[in-house]
Formats: sequence, structure tokens, C-alpha cells
Amino acid sequence: MTTAQRVRKVANLANGTTLLGLLLAWMAGTAIRGGPRGLIIAGGYTWRLPAAGAFAVGNMVLCRIGAEALMANPALLGHEEKHCSHYAWCLGLPFLPLYFLAAGWSLLRTGNPASANFFERHAGLAAGGYVDTRSPVPAPHNAGGIEV
Repeated sequence: MTTAQRVRKVANLANGTTLLGLLLAWMAGTAIRGGPRGLIIAGGYTWRLPAAGAFAVGNMVLCRIGAEALMANPALLGHEEKHCSHYAWCLGLPFLPLYFLAAGWSLLRTGNPASANFFERHAGLAAGGYVDTRSPVPAPHNAGGIEV
């Protein structure tokens, strides 16, 4: 692990979010195993919420697929790893309301919760399975080339 990955691991242990993630994984009956770069992977998550295929809580990455399948998808694992760093940067649980505020802002601006969400954009929209809907809307035929 790099120094930054060690700092993230310690920060997320200290702020309690990794422990919260472990509790959630245990309550959901997932298979827990060690992952790369200080991450802990919980595969086989079946609860309905959140609806995401994978999500992070502290240094825990919970996913609906098995841990091996997640680790075989470096783009998605890297996306979730960046969310683990977001927990550390936000000093733990404050990440959650900040994330939902960013998702709401994105929903208002783009019609979906990811395209203008700072956290999802930083983690990589495509890596997380999101489509960027922020592309400009073409101007109507008679608008004289002015976008509306």
C-alpha cells in the first residue's frame, strides 16, 4: 500500500465508517474478504437499498456480485476506491449528506443523480456505470445556430 492508502485506511477506521461498513456487511449476510490497497470487499449484497451494483462505506466496498468478480473489474473497483477516499476527505459520515446534496443538485441540473455530482465525476462516471447526460442540447433547426 502507498502512504496515501494507509492514511485513508487509518482515517476511515478512526472516523468509524469502515466499522459501519463492516456492520452493514455482517447484517446483510455478505461474504467479507480482504481486497487490494487496504480495501475490504463484501460480495453478494442482496438488500434492495441502495440500488447500486456496488457502493462504499468507509474502506468497505459492498457489491451485489462476488468479490472475485469485483476485483476482476478494475474500473469499477477503482471507482468505489475513490469513494472510500471521499469518506476520508469528508471526515467520515459527513460524506453521506454531502453526497446526497451533490446527487440532488445533479438531478436538478441534468435529470440524473450522477452527471453533475462532484463525487461521481471525480470517481469516474463511466467506471461507475454512469452515462454523462451533460452534453449540450442541439439547437432547433430555425434557431440560427444558437443553443437553447
